[in-house]
Order: sequence, then structure tokens, then C-alpha cells
Amino acid sequence: MDDGVIDWLLDADPAITWQVRRDLLDEPADAVAADRARVATEGWGADLLALQAADGYWGGAVYGERLERDSVMWTLQVLTRFGIDPEASAVVEAIEKVRDGVRWPDDVGGSPFFDGEVEECVNGGVLTFGAFFGVLGEGADRMVERLISQRRSDGGWNCAEPRPTPRSSFDSTLCVLEGLRAYQRATGSTDAALADVIGTGEEYLLDRHLHLRRSTGEVANERYTDFAFPTYWYYDVLRALEHFRANGGPADPRLDPALDLLRSRRAPDGRWPAGPQRPALRAWVLEEAKGDPSRWTTLRALRVLRWAGADAAEGR
Repeated sequence: MDDGVIDWLLDADPAITWQVRRDLLDEPADAVAADRARVATEGWGADLLALQAADGYWGGAVYGERLERDSVMWTLQVLTRFGIDPEASAVVEAIEKVRDGVRWPDDVGGSPFFDGEVEECVNGGVLTFGAFFGVLGEGADRMVERLISQRRSDGGWNCAEPRPTPRSSFDSTLCVLEGLRAYQRATGSTDAALADVIGTGEEYLLDRHLHLRRSTGEVANERYTDFAFPTYWYYDVLRALEHFRANGGPADPRLDPALDLLRSRRAPDGRWPAGPQRPALRAWVLEEAKGDPSRWTTLRALRVLRWAGADAAEGR
């Protein structure tokens, strides 16, 4: 691995550097933990925590329809992607405020935030956050039951209108799978129905090599080949590869076209360019301008290729 690229990655916010130490450098656990602890007390993580209102909301919205994603939903996703320590005192306090004060609008159930609402993509995200921050409960169990019942006939999910539709989408399927896998890992669930829907959902993506139409072999959506951070609800090949990496075990051969695509986007200097710049809380930018070298994408790409095997990581 290129020392210059690693040095560049380490010259960054703690949200990035601690993951470099864990996933690329295999540093001792105490060194990784010390760097991770900084995410809640300095830099991006601390700044985001400080923007939470006393009532538990960010931006006064639970989901947020505005471009800046100024809301509870997307702030929690970003904090999860930062890998902020869920046991840090400032994080515990923030999550307690969400648990006790944030509710979904009445037209989608009016439930407490971590009990979820009605849409597949949203509930997939809420399950992911609940598992990460340690607030799974009966509401999470009900979300899982609902998602199992919402599986489409082709094995995945689709939250797009008009509903219901028999055809799944890449975007919805991955959002749901992330949540179901997070729930399964956090609870140690051996439920057969849960395992079955996870299996069919992952097969839906694998059968399409994460980005190709099964009918024609063409790219299903050019956006899927453009890697960006934060991801929000958007699907892309790198996000999907990270999901399969998180599952552990060897890389399925059907991931090879996606891995080839990922390698092809690597610049001669060993770094990956930024994709579309998506504003975070209050238009607070976490990513470089499109086309400039991206620490987020480079970190995520390198650890995926490392998982897939040494040959893949070296591009051979």
C-alpha cells in the first residue's frame, strides 16, 4: 500500500484517521480506540453533536426534505459512517435526546424515532442507527417484521411510488439490507424468516453484479458508478461493496465486475476522485469538490479491495 496515500489519509479528521488505523494499518486496538475517541470531542463529529437542539432534533426536522439534509435522520447516518464511539458521553446524551424527544409525523405513524415509520428505505436506516447506537427494542422488532412482509417477489424491496410494485430497486434493497444485517448482528438473531429475506435481497444485488440490468447486462443507472460521501439514501457500487465486506467471508465471484469498476476509478497517484458533493447538516461539506482526490472514497475503496484480496488491492 502506498505510504504517500496513507500519510495523506492520516492528515485528516479523526472520523477518517481512526478507520485508516483499524482497516488499513491493523494498528493495536488501544491506538485505534484512542483515535476513535477523538471523533466525539473534536472535528466533524464534535461539531455535529454541538448542533443538536435541546429537544433532540437537528434542524427541527426528523427526516428533512430540504437539500441540506438538516435533520435527525441524515445526521445520525453521518455519525454512524464516522464510526463515532456510541459509548462516548456526548453521544449517549445525544441519542437519549433523540430517543426521548423525536417522533415521526402523524401521517407516517407518529412513533418515537427509533420505532420507525412505514417506508422500507427509512426503516432500513433507522434499524442501522438503532443497532449502532444500542437502542434496539420492540419497535425494531416490529420494523423487521414489517420489512419481511414488504419484500417484493423478485427478492428485494422498493419504496418508490406508485406502491406496491412487484419490482425491486437497487437503492431500496441496499437500504433495507444494511438495516436488517445490522439488526441481525446486534441481536444475534437466528430467525429463519429474517435470514431468508436477507439472502434473497443479497442475491438480488449479486445476480446483477451490483449495478447491471439482469436482462441486458447494461449499467442500470450511471449514478450507481459515481461514488460519493455522504451516501444518504443514494445507492452506488462502492456502498454496496462495503455492505458485502461487512458481512465477512470471501468475496463472491459475482462481485468481480463491481471490483473491476472500483479499480478502474483509481487515479495514477493511488487515490480516488470525489463524486457529487452532497451537503450535510446546514450545507456543511464533508467531501472534496467533484473530481478532486477524496479521502473518504479512497479509504472506503482501499479497505474493500483489501478485503477482496491482495491481487485486487494491487490492481493485478
